[in-house]
Amino acid sequence: MPQITWLGHSTFSLTLATGEVIVIDPFIAGNPSFPTGYEFSRVDTILVTHGHGDHLSGVQGLAERFAPRVVANYEICNWLGAKGVQNTIPMNFGGTMLVGGVAVTMTPAVHSSAIEEPDGRNVYGGNPGGYVIRFDDGRAAYFAGDTDVFGDMALIRELHAPDLVVLPIGDVYTMSPRAAAVAARLLQPKVIIPAHYGTFPVLTGTPAQLQALVEATVWVLEPGVPVTW
Repeated sequence: MPQITWLGHSTFSLTLATGEVIVIDPFIAGNPSFPTGYEFSRVDTILVTHGHGDHLSGVQGLAERFAPRVVANYEICNWLGAKGVQNTIPMNFGGTMLVGGVAVTMTPAVHSSAIEEPDGRNVYGGNPGGYVIRFDDGRAAYFAGDTDVFGDMALIRELHAPDLVVLPIGDVYTMSPRAAAVAARLLQPKVIIPAHYGTFPVLTGTPAQLQALVEATVWVLEPGVPVTW
């Protein structure tokens, strides 16, 4: 059974029974919710949902240290490759591939995805997305990325039936707890892990607000503390 560690904001680390480590949207430097003293000892795969710095900025450093596979949309993979990142694996909506010990499907998201260069220029980052990860025991987890609720989440439920979903709830830049409750109704998961909240003052949505609106279990993780799912 995988271990899930929330590393603040929308950054997650998944450790499989084999020891393989998957990191999603690494935001390390500049992330006030990143747990103090936390160190990566292994990274086999990185999944990137979109090009904003609070999801992409940690990729290059981890890639230099661990030479992992880096999965993202075609445009982000091209940008990372131009920055010297090796082992990029481009994919797009609806595609599924085996990545190490899991099957990964890229899903749509309703958001934006420009990559900001150090000189302030914005580079086209393709379309934002999310990922369904199917584990070797047959269960699936859906990491929605930054998004509003959208009706095709019902199709994600029909196609993948995720038992666990990770939904942003902070509001302003993503959906609110109220909208996340509608997403939960469409997805029908057993467990919801809230993300993208509390990192900065503008992100005001809370897990308690979400739990009051849904029947599924809202699993509030502490940054840096692994849980087994």
